[in-house]
Amino acid sequence: MEELSALFHGFAVVLTPQNFMLMLLGVVLGVIIGVLPGLGGANGIAILLPLTFSMDPTSAIIMLSCIYWGALFGGAITSILFNIPGEPWSVATTFDGYPLAQQGRAGEALTAAFTSSFFGALVAVIIITFLAPLVADFALEFGPPEFFSVYLLTFCSFVGMGKGSPFKIITSMMLGFALAAVGIDTVTGQLRLTFGISELLKGFDFLVAVIGLFGIGEILLTMEEGLEFRAAAQGKINPKVVLQTWAQLPKYWATAIRGSLIGCWLGITPGGATPASFMSYGVAKRMSKDGDKFGTGQIEGIVAPETAAHAAGTSALLPMISLGIPGSPTAAVLLGGLLIWGLQPGPLLFVEKADFVWGLIAAMYLGNVAGLIVVLTCVPLFAAILRIPFAVIAPVIIVICAVGAYTVANAQVDIWYMIAFGFIGYVFKKLDYPLAPLVLAIVLGDRAEDAFRQSMLVSQGDLTVLWSNWLVGSISTLALIMLFWPLISKGLKKLRAGKIDTLQEQRPVE
Repeated sequence: MEELSALFHGFAVVLTPQNFMLMLLGVVLGVIIGVLPGLGGANGIAILLPLTFSMDPTSAIIMLSCIYWGALFGGAITSILFNIPGEPWSVATTFDGYPLAQQGRAGEALTAAFTSSFFGALVAVIIITFLAPLVADFALEFGPPEFFSVYLLTFCSFVGMGKGSPFKIITSMMLGFALAAVGIDTVTGQLRLTFGISELLKGFDFLVAVIGLFGIGEILLTMEEGLEFRAAAQGKINPKVVLQTWAQLPKYWATAIRGSLIGCWLGITPGGATPASFMSYGVAKRMSKDGDKFGTGQIEGIVAPETAAHAAGTSALLPMISLGIPGSPTAAVLLGGLLIWGLQPGPLLFVEKADFVWGLIAAMYLGNVAGLIVVLTCVPLFAAILRIPFAVIAPVIIVICAVGAYTVANAQVDIWYMIAFGFIGYVFKKLDYPLAPLVLAIVLGDRAEDAFRQSMLVSQGDLTVLWSNWLVGSISTLALIMLFWPLISKGLKKLRAGKIDTLQEQRPVE
C-alpha cells in the first residue's frame, strides 16, 4: 500500500500542466524518432538531452522517458507499412506485420502492434512499481565490495548474454574503460592517457561521446546505405478496425503474457529488447497451433515480439533506478542524464528524491496511455514523415547534434570530439562491434573503479573480499559464470552432442 500511496503522489507530480505538456511533447518526438529508420530511442535521447539542461530534473526525465516510450511505439509503423524496422527490436514485427499490410489489413496490424506494445509496457511498469522499492531497500545494505560485484556482474552479463562475438563485446568494453580513464585521476591527481594534450585534462564528457557514437555514427551509416521508403499500404486506422482488432486480441492472452515475461526477464538482465522480441516470436511460433503459418500475416506473430520488446525496454529501467546500473543502451543514456543533473541513481534515490522517482514511474503509466492514443490517431501523419528526403533530414539532425555537444560545456573542442566519436561509431557499426558495452563502460567505468579501490583499501589489497560473505560471494561467482558462459555453453553443447552420438551407436539396428 505504501507503494500505491507514493505512486498517486507521482501522478500528481506528472499531471501538473507543465509536466503533462512535456509528456505529450516527448511522446510525439519519440514517435517521430522511432519512425525514422536507424535513429532509435538511445540516439534520439542522446541528441535531445542537452535541450533539457535548463529544466527541473523531474520534468526533464518525464520528457526523456516519454521520448523513449514514443520511440518504442514508432518503430512498429515503418516495420508494418514499409518493411523497414525503425528500431532493431521491430525486425521481428516485419515478419507478419508487412504481409498483413500487403493484404490490405495494415490498420489491423498496426492496432495489434500498438495494443500489444501497451500491454507489454504495462506489465513491466507494474513490476517496476512493486519490485524497484524492494530492490532499493535490499541495496541499502551494500558496501563497496557488493557494489563492485554488481558492476562486475553487469559487465560480465553483457559478455555472457550478448548476441554478438564475446571478443568484440570485450574489445568494445575495454575501449570504453580506456576512454573513461582519460583525464586527471581523482584519487592520486596523476594524469592518465592525456599524452600532453591540455584539452584532454578534463576527459571526455559522456554526453559528447554518446551524441557522436549514436547520432553522427548512425547518420554516416544511413547516408552510405541510401534508404528509400516505399509503403505497402496507406497507414490509416479507423475506429471500426480498432474495435474489431481489440475483439480478436483476447484469444492471444497466453502469447501476450508469455511475451511480457520474456521481455521483463531480458530487460532486467542486460539482454535487451531485440533478443526479447526474437525469443518471444520464436517461442510463440513453436507453441502456437498456427505456428506453421507464421510469416504469412498472423496477428499472433505481431503480438509476441511487440509485447516482449516493450516489456524489455521498460523493465530495463528497473536496475537503473534501484541500483544505478542501466539494463539497456537507452537506460545508460538516461543514467548519464541523471548524473549530469546531479542525481545519483541507486537505492538512496528513493529516499532523497522520492518526487523524482515516483514522478518517473507515474510518467511510465501515463506516457504509455498517451503513446497509445497518439499513435492510433496520428499514424498517417507520422508515416508522411518518410516522404521527406533523407538529404533534408540528415543535415538537420547533424546541426542538432553539434548544438547539443557544444552546449554541454560551451566548448568548441567538444564538437571535434563528437565528430571523432561519430567516426568511431560508424566504424564499430560497419565492423559489427556493439556500441552498448562501450557506452556502459564510459558511464560506469569511474564508479566501478571507485568501488574497486574502496574494496581494496578495506581489505588491504586482498581480492578475497569479493567472496567475504554470501551476498558478495554469490554475485561475484555469478559474474564469473556469466563471463565464461560462452565457453561453458559451448562445452555443454559438445557434451550433449557426444551423448547423442553415443546413444545412436548403442541403439540396436532394426
